Amino acid sequence: MSYFRQLALAILSAFCVAACATSSGNNDTLASDLAPPDSTSRAVTAETEVAPLDIVNIRVFGVTDLSGDYQVGPDGKIKVPLIGSVQASGLSVIELALQLETMLGDTYLIDPDVTISVDRRNSAQEITVEGSVNRPGIYPVRGDITLLQAVALGGGPSDTANPNKVVIFRQINGERRAAGFDLEAIRRGESDDPVIYGNDIIVVDGDEARETYGDLLRSVPLLLFLF
Repeated sequence: MSYFRQLALAILSAFCVAACATSSGNNDTLASDLAPPDSTSRAVTAETEVAPLDIVNIRVFGVTDLSGDYQVGPDGKIKVPLIGSVQASGLSVIELALQLETMLGDTYLIDPDVTISVDRRNSAQEITVEGSVNRPGIYPVRGDITLLQAVALGGGPSDTANPNKVVIFRQINGERRAAGFDLEAIRRGESDDPVIYGNDIIVVDGDEARETYGDLLRSVPLLLFLF
């Protein structure tokens, strides 16, 4: 069984449970009211590993010239005044803070106190673009991306696609949810182009999509309100 067929079966099972649990509720929520996923909080703890393209906020107590925001380069390094290039990627937040304290203490400061926070807005995340597109697959994305851009990553709709029915599957409040969108209406400016988040699954309707996602796509009218 292919990865995407297994994925479709898992999503369908989750949605059947969700649909039963919510079928007695209000189903008037519009697809345009699409909620962000659980992961948008992107909580960073002391054990979180720094990654390329993260924004690292460094605060050196009492030394404003060294404090500020530093972007981790593609090579995993940051450039800090007085110290120079420092390997940050792969270290936890607390490990990087201790390393900077050691480097500053060995050269310029007495008993430096360094605190670090990380902004993950630019970190790479993955989305899945499936169904009737020319290049289905899993794609890394950074920053904000919309539905039209996500479909373009997958090579755009195939010749047998139905662009009037594109479904986004998303984890919200611990449950898989779905909402359908019309790409043509978005292109005409008649509908908003929704923001896509990491771990979203986008399925474009059409001949290829129905082979794997047929049951899911047929269920979408029932499940539109689940976002």
